[in-house]
Amino acid sequence: MKNKRNLRAQAVRYILLLAGAVICTLPMIYMIATSLRPNGALYEYPPRFFPKLDSLTLENYHYIITQSKFYYNFMNSVFVSLASVALAAIISSAMAFVMGKFHFRGNKLLFGFIIITMIIPGTTMIVPQFELATSLGLVNKLWGLIPFYVAWVIPFSTFMIKGFMENIPNEITEATYIDGASVMTVYLRIAMPLAAPAIASVSIFNFLTAWEEYPWANTVINDTQLRTLPIAIAGFFGQHQFTQWGYVFAMSVLTLIPVVIVFITCQKFFVQGLTAGSVKG
Repeated sequence: MKNKRNLRAQAVRYILLLAGAVICTLPMIYMIATSLRPNGALYEYPPRFFPKLDSLTLENYHYIITQSKFYYNFMNSVFVSLASVALAAIISSAMAFVMGKFHFRGNKLLFGFIIITMIIPGTTMIVPQFELATSLGLVNKLWGLIPFYVAWVIPFSTFMIKGFMENIPNEITEATYIDGASVMTVYLRIAMPLAAPAIASVSIFNFLTAWEEYPWANTVINDTQLRTLPIAIAGFFGQHQFTQWGYVFAMSVLTLIPVVIVFITCQKFFVQGLTAGSVKG
């Protein structure tokens, strides 16, 4: 009886997992399938989820890749994302190190303030951010996106890395101080290497935030040469009196490739970083 119940429970779990996987992957499958169709094929009747084999074409990808603006849009996204990730990793890890390894007056208050900023929706801050960007001369400048992206991700990054920093044994840092090392040396030579999994895991989220962000970039950037990929994708909507879905989905697929590469490369750090700081030893 127990074996039958276990088999039934296991079968139910697998069915639920399979159903969830199908639901999650169907939109991506449809996007890839549509990107391989001619633009007008989407409006055919009766509609088809999968295109005919004889109608498959790489025309949409060829059109996107041969456009010079795609190269600029892609490089703009790469520059903004990598710069934001690097700055956020340095600043948030330094803040996490200070709050996790030093006890000072106002430590808990500062950490509580960081937590509070995490619950504020980013879209509600667009107006004051735009006024700040205007006063600092950052409007319509690519590098002007970076400080705002960094400010958005620092609270979450600090929160995640702080738990990892607290788990670094004090014996290691104290022995380093005894040997004459400075606080900066301990941070660079001890804390950052040991917290590398946590930093890598939050950097994945930070990369996605900068890579796929649309509202703020669309608000600040007006020059077509400075647009990032999300703005470029939105530019195909409504062109030539109808949306060119083939181009939209082809560019979306190309945009997903760096994200997939990042996840595959950093997968081990992703899982380790999320779990290592959750339990105090």
